[in-house]
Amino acid sequence: MSTKKNRIQSGLTLLSAVGAGCALLFVSTANANVVPAKDQKSTKSATQNQKAAPRSQSPGNTSPTQGDMLRQMIRSLEMGEAVANAGWLPNAPTDADYRPVVPEQAELGKLLFHDKILSGNMNISCATCHNMTTDTSDGLSLPIGEGAMGLGPVRDTGYGDDAVHERVPRNAPHVFNIGAFEFDTMMHDGRIAENPHHPAGFDTPAGDDLLPGLDSVVAAQACFPVTSATEMAGQPGENPVADAADAGDFQLLWSILTKRVASNNEYFELFAEAFDDINHPMDITYAHIANAIAAYEFDVGRADNSPFDRFMRGDSGAMSMNAVQGMMLFYGQAGCADCHSGPFQTNHEFRAIGMPQIGPGKGHNQPGYSDGRDDLGLGAETGNPADNFKFRVPSLRNVALTGPWTHSGAYGTLEAVVRHHLNPVESLLNYDPDQAVLPYRDDLAEQDFVVMNDKNRVLGILAANELGATHLTDDEFDALMAFLHALTDPNSIDLRHAIPMSVPSGLPVFD
Repeated sequence: MSTKKNRIQSGLTLLSAVGAGCALLFVSTANANVVPAKDQKSTKSATQNQKAAPRSQSPGNTSPTQGDMLRQMIRSLEMGEAVANAGWLPNAPTDADYRPVVPEQAELGKLLFHDKILSGNMNISCATCHNMTTDTSDGLSLPIGEGAMGLGPVRDTGYGDDAVHERVPRNAPHVFNIGAFEFDTMMHDGRIAENPHHPAGFDTPAGDDLLPGLDSVVAAQACFPVTSATEMAGQPGENPVADAADAGDFQLLWSILTKRVASNNEYFELFAEAFDDINHPMDITYAHIANAIAAYEFDVGRADNSPFDRFMRGDSGAMSMNAVQGMMLFYGQAGCADCHSGPFQTNHEFRAIGMPQIGPGKGHNQPGYSDGRDDLGLGAETGNPADNFKFRVPSLRNVALTGPWTHSGAYGTLEAVVRHHLNPVESLLNYDPDQAVLPYRDDLAEQDFVVMNDKNRVLGILAANELGATHLTDDEFDALMAFLHALTDPNSIDLRHAIPMSVPSGLPVFD
């Protein structure tokens, strides 16, 4: 049979199988809205006063029906085209979507990422909370930073004088695909972002003190975990890095860490090989360190060979029939693509969707409170109350691997966080704290659910919610979950190859 006939047969087979499985779906969703993939992102400032209409309040769209979606998809398969040419799916990522990576910088970054030399007390590395054995996060709802012991879900809170003072207030995000150009904003609240008008090119907590020479927003982000007492710096009085962090002297802090690294002969040789402008240890700056770490994250984090990617590129058998049905729900009736659009399933905007708040908080306060246990998200950065409880829409690539989910890690299963999206009000009001993955300690536990145990604070979160309820049948929900699992790149499942066996400092890699 010719190649063309094979394509046509594949398309007809898909049409028959999906059509049979979706017959009821099409009848019930003939007028469902479809939100096309978006190519342009909104900046932080553009989202400050933007309010997303609840899904139940967005009728009147002339987007194609589920039946139209299926027919357009099949026509693309019959013509041997990428499925994205059907018009309602994003294009599959290509090399052109990603920042280039210098291999020598990525290899150097792998060592720095796993070396505790960058922490104040030399007892924690970037990889502690972004571990390759737990899919570039740490498997915890909230990280346990400087002073603790162990890795991943078995990490404890430390002992005696070295015990951690609090949990890190927000979930450790994964690093998948952040090497793509469209990722121009970092952190759950967007406080690190590209800004061509800033002398260093980025808005960050360092303001005008940010180092020059940073190659990307990811490199800019890599400058800041080392400045946090809870994450990597340590407590005032413990070491010079912690003292500089406490004084807010970022440039002094970065210079201390840079001197540690540059004084290591093996590191100097690696930097000289990786960067053309380094001929002497004194040439190394923290910007070089951050750029190398970013290069490693770009390299290890690329994830665009999932069944969904292969399907979009024209492989009609890459996804199961159930996943294809879920894909049409995602881009149609379920309304997921209202926010999770584009090639990486995010529009990079900020939304308030009634997510539970657990942990010690970010030092923010809802009206009438002064204990700092709240987390106002974007609102704390912009100063605009309309932005309270808005957080960055995450990419859904490898979403099945990257739990616990949400900015606070409140949901321990993918099913639970998806159900939250379908009915945020009911989900928040009935939140089960037992699903949070929080290694126990009495004094930390007293902080963990202060907000969720306060009805007024919960109602404050609900008042900002922008997301309406969406009803799915059990079969539709199962199909949607199948599609989310089809976003997993098999190359991302086992990343042990990206862990060095040792680092130049000689400090232990494996706790």
